[in-house]
Amino acid sequence: MSDVIETLKQQGSQRLVHGLSDRLARSRRRLEEVPPPQPEGRLSRMVGMTLEAEGIRLPVGGRAAIHTVEGKRLAAEVVGFQGERTFLMPEGKLEGLAPGARIEPLEQARRIPVGPALLGRVIDALGRPLDGAGPIRTAEMAPIEGRPINPLGRAPVTEPLDVGIRALNGLLSVGRGQRIGLFAGSGVGKSVLLGMMTRHTAADVIVVGLIGERGREVNEFIYDILDEEARRRTVVVAVPADQSPLLRQHGAWVATTIAESFRDRGLNVLLLMDSLTRFAQGAREIAMAIGEPPATKGYSASVFARLPQLVERAGNGDRGGGSITAFYTVLAEGDDQNDPIVDSARAILDGHVVLSRAIAETGRYPAIDVGASVSRVMSAVVTPEHQKAAHRFRRLMSTYERNRDLIAVGAYRKGADPALDEAVAMHPRLEAYLAQGRLEKAGFEESRRQLFDLVGLPPSQ
Repeated sequence: MSDVIETLKQQGSQRLVHGLSDRLARSRRRLEEVPPPQPEGRLSRMVGMTLEAEGIRLPVGGRAAIHTVEGKRLAAEVVGFQGERTFLMPEGKLEGLAPGARIEPLEQARRIPVGPALLGRVIDALGRPLDGAGPIRTAEMAPIEGRPINPLGRAPVTEPLDVGIRALNGLLSVGRGQRIGLFAGSGVGKSVLLGMMTRHTAADVIVVGLIGERGREVNEFIYDILDEEARRRTVVVAVPADQSPLLRQHGAWVATTIAESFRDRGLNVLLLMDSLTRFAQGAREIAMAIGEPPATKGYSASVFARLPQLVERAGNGDRGGGSITAFYTVLAEGDDQNDPIVDSARAILDGHVVLSRAIAETGRYPAIDVGASVSRVMSAVVTPEHQKAAHRFRRLMSTYERNRDLIAVGAYRKGADPALDEAVAMHPRLEAYLAQGRLEKAGFEESRRQLFDLVGLPPSQ
């Protein structure tokens, strides 16, 4: 009997020891999950949009909350540091900040909602809805930094994309997964052309980033240019011009992240970014605010490093997956095609479409200057016969444009140059081919057939 009692005591002690060990292990795991304490800081200086803080230790890209005198919290992001000073850029307005305001660190990873719940919605640079249609009901979140893709793992651009624009389908054929720039000055029909592509492009999902545009233009694009059918498959990220340069930067990243999330689902996405110039100007404002010296026309070196970081995230995904065909509008200030942002974008994109003010003044829309535009992937996505027909069209247009002044002053004499005679005779038909109404759709095969009929080359040649 005594042996049985002793055995029970030993078993009870073992259970007690095991129970204490389990509790100790759970407590240790909970302690390991607790993040290390972050010291708070104080606001020491404010110059323009730049805030200087002391006492916080956050990396570049880290986030913090600044307490205002009204008891509110203003979110800000670390954009640089020097010695013991940390430079922050606010996400909102600066009203209510006072010397010595308390600054506390926030969760570092910035994540936004993604997924089908975004279709038909309008959001801001922080992923918050702007359309008054209630909260975005999705549990899917993604970081705005994106993920790198091995360039050798990307699917090649081999298929044409029907964008519904006759001049682009026929003469500047766009490939699925191509990244192309839309170079234009102000007031030459850039937004209308984007709206036409939004209506007519053969894409599963359309993501539109309206970065740094006037609030009126944002409203008009959503409710006047987009029709109801296009709006149902479109996600709009709107960051008006009165927002901070930090949010203008984030708006472009957010639009790209949303496009990436649909591409990773195997869908074909059309990304329209209006505009790449406003994104670059936001980067310039941040760089100048923290003291980075300008390199070219006020743009610092970091601006030209950020452009490819944004653009390279678009394009085809892994082989067998989806694609992002991206159009980036680039504002040619003063119609200067040698503007540093225009020149940089031309080098990193897979082609460019130039909208001409002179053509727009004649009343022909879209005002695409075919001679100054190029698609670098056209030879990979169309047949040799199609490319030959496009070259013939370009040659006729170029011949006419070179002699426009002679024709205008009456110095042209028929019969002196057979090539010029042909160009003059066909010019009205060439212009008619390039012109297209805002609500008119020109499919890829239709545009191709009309091009062959126009230049007199059979498709089988």
